[in-house]
Amino acid sequence: MANTADLRAKSEDQLAADLADLKREAFNLRFQAATNQLERPARIKEVRRDIARIKTLQAERTSAAVKA
Repeated sequence: MANTADLRAKSEDQLAADLADLKREAFNLRFQAATNQLERPARIKEVRRDIARIKTLQAERTSAAVKA
C-alpha cells in the first residue's frame, strides 16, 4: 500500500506511471476474481484505494496550479 507522504514526494510523471500500473493490476485482479484464481481478495481493495489516492493528489495539484 502506498503511503500518502511517499506519493506527495513523487513527480507528476511518476504518479501517472504508478496510476497506469495500478490500473493494469486492477484489471488483472478482476479477471482473476472472475475465474476464481484470486489468492488475496483484499488486494483488490488496496489497489482501488491506491488509485484513489493518486487521483486525489493529481486533482489537488491541478487545483493548486489553477489558483496560482
